[in-house]
Parts: sequence; structure tokens; C-alpha cells
Amino acid sequence: MKRVTALWQKSAVRYLVVGGLCFLADFALLALMHSVFGVPLAIATPVAFLLSFAITYSAQRLLAFRSQSDVAPSVFRYTILVAFNTLATTGIVWAADALGWSWMAGKVLSVIATTVWNYFAYRYWVFAGAGKGERNV
Repeated sequence: MKRVTALWQKSAVRYLVVGGLCFLADFALLALMHSVFGVPLAIATPVAFLLSFAITYSAQRLLAFRSQSDVAPSVFRYTILVAFNTLATTGIVWAADALGWSWMAGKVLSVIATTVWNYFAYRYWVFAGAGKGERNV
């Protein structure tokens, strides 16, 4: 139990656990919209991604990074990052589909890419404490 507690103290571990749960919700929404309701990927991908906006922001802020930074500036920075990620995710899923791969493979590839750059963006930009006693570790 001490090892689990020690691991949970690391922001990277919390980030991956929280992000994994948010990914499952995003993936399920995309699958539901595209595979069940027939919504084209070019629409379903960004819609599913954006629907998870509030949940992901809140979970990463409170659980993963334990941020105490001001909400308004971090929401603004997060919104910029989400806009970039939405375009990147849509492009990667579309490219995978255009290459004859499964859209699911494209979604997984986009998550791998965004997971790497988002950790650093969240930690050092979106939720940066700027001297406010931040416990962003």
C-alpha cells in the first residue's frame, strides 16, 4: 500500500490515471456517435473531444496537478490547448481513416501524441502556480 501511496504522490502517475479515465469517456462518446448513430468522423471526433472538456479540465486540475492557480487564467490557457488538441486529434483520426486504418487506431495514436505534450503543457503552463504555493508535483 505504501508503494501505491508513493506512486500517487507523483503528478505524472495521477495525470496518466485521470487521463486514462477521461480517454475512456471520450472514446466511448466517439464510438457511440460514429458507430451507433452514424455521425461522420470529421464531426464526431471533435464533438466527443470537446464534450469531455469540463470533466478533463476539472479532474486534471484537482486530482492530477492539485492546482491552486487562479481558475480564469488556467481555463483560458486550457481552452487554447484544447483548440490545438482538437485540430490535432481530428487530423490524426482523419489521416488514419484516409490511410485505410481503423478510426480507433487513429484515436489511440492521437491520444499517445497529446498525452505526451499535454503533461508538460499542463504542468508548466496551464496549471502553473507562479509562486502561489503550488503543490504541482
